[in-house]
Amino acid sequence: MKRLLCIVSSMNTGGAETFLMKLYRAIDTNMYQLDFCVASDHEGYYEKEIIERGGKIFRRPVKSKNLLAAYKILIKIVRDNHYDYVMRVGEHSFAAFDLLAAKLGGAKHLIMRSSNAGSSGGKISNLLHKIFGFLPRIVPTVKIAPSRLAAEYTFGKLAVKNKNVFFLNNAIDVPQFIFNKKIREKYRSELDIEDKFVIGHVGRFSLQKNHKFLLEIFAEIKKIKPDSIFILIGNGELEPLIREKAECLGILDNLKMLGIRSEIPELMMAMDVFAFPSFYEGMPNTVIEAQATGLRCVIADTITPEANITGLVKYLPLNAGARYWANIICEYYQGYPRNDMTQAFYQVGYDIRSAAQFFTSIVFGL
Repeated sequence: MKRLLCIVSSMNTGGAETFLMKLYRAIDTNMYQLDFCVASDHEGYYEKEIIERGGKIFRRPVKSKNLLAAYKILIKIVRDNHYDYVMRVGEHSFAAFDLLAAKLGGAKHLIMRSSNAGSSGGKISNLLHKIFGFLPRIVPTVKIAPSRLAAEYTFGKLAVKNKNVFFLNNAIDVPQFIFNKKIREKYRSELDIEDKFVIGHVGRFSLQKNHKFLLEIFAEIKKIKPDSIFILIGNGELEPLIREKAECLGILDNLKMLGIRSEIPELMMAMDVFAFPSFYEGMPNTVIEAQATGLRCVIADTITPEANITGLVKYLPLNAGARYWANIICEYYQGYPRNDMTQAFYQVGYDIRSAAQFFTSIVFGL
């Protein structure tokens, strides 16, 4: 059996971590195993499942608190467990130092997967990304990205031009997302939204996801359709501020904040339009998932054009304003029935089993 050590911040419900778990569930664990090195003292959302699948969890300090110890522990983990394959998931060039540490520990196959097309770390973080931009270009033996923008941000335009980056689709388990009218009715009944116009969003409550603007859009939609309901799925450090902003805008009673939920496909079936005004994304998993349920999506034009794999996505500029977004969202709703997107997903290679086979081939060199 070949084992891959995946270096991540934590194994919670972020997009990159969730996609790793999708791959993990789809690979043959009799042949390959994924282990995880996290920088968190708390048990992550997926850790129990990882252990049940035969994976291992290793912990190291957060680099911002103890940089030297973080690298020393990583070197020891790689050396003591004889890892030959190590993958760092992240978009920042500074993350490549982890692969250098893995190399010192004896790893020969150094994989880096870009998970985003930007960083919300501030001016210092952006400066460090530029200073150490050469590292992701020369350290990884295998470079992986979900989109061209994510590849260029992490590995540079020349690496993309020279075809030195593998593009791995943020694929899904397609049958889980096939639209089902009975499921839609069940969840709309449980949420008491049967006769409402429902706008949904799935994403961590962080600056990247632009919830402030999203709430302003909701407030404008409420003026057009007073019976609208707005569903937010996720959690994060900005949750108190989001609640406060919703109350100030007078939409708190129209807002359902559902926290972390496992039944994402079912909740997307219950929605009418999916809104996603992020400042940047590598390749948003949730936009892919929403399309798989036949849900129409209105997203920021800062997001890669590759996210529109079905024709159900409409791109809008963030500077167009909340009222413009609200008008487009209300006009874009086309009613039901929703189309079955199964064939479209298989044709463009967005089924998770095909993606998992490609993943193991590029990582383990089969």
